[in-house]
Amino acid sequence: MRRKNPAAPGCRGGWTTDQLLRGGDDLVTDGDLPAAEPGPPTPGGPEFDPVLVAELIQRYNDGETMEKLAAQYPLSYRKVRDVLIRAGVTIRPQKVLLPPTPPGLVNAYHDGRTIQQLATTHGMSYNQTRRILLAEGVQLRRRGRR
Repeated sequence: MRRKNPAAPGCRGGWTTDQLLRGGDDLVTDGDLPAAEPGPPTPGGPEFDPVLVAELIQRYNDGETMEKLAAQYPLSYRKVRDVLIRAGVTIRPQKVLLPPTPPGLVNAYHDGRTIQQLATTHGMSYNQTRRILLAEGVQLRRRGRR
């Protein structure tokens, strides 16, 4: 047995659909290597089902997260991400989840409290407090102004 190296000369790169469904087992024998196929490679890899690739791309572009796609198909998050990147899909930045806005936070800022004072009072970081204020539509003062 030898370790499959997608970057090795003569290796076709990517994973077979069977390997993806089994969890990407990278120990293969010479008999397990895929045979060469004519035609252009599919975005997910040479042996990856083009219908599944198209479905992943469509659902991701429709707003599904990679986490949800990985949970709905027998694929890992990393494999879903790799397929989308190979297909040329622009990956969305991760959304930063904010906690609920503490009562009185916005009013206290409008009354002259600084972001640092509010962060200390509510047990949050400066940046988290700032992001909450921005998400609430507050126009922030310039630094050093009250």
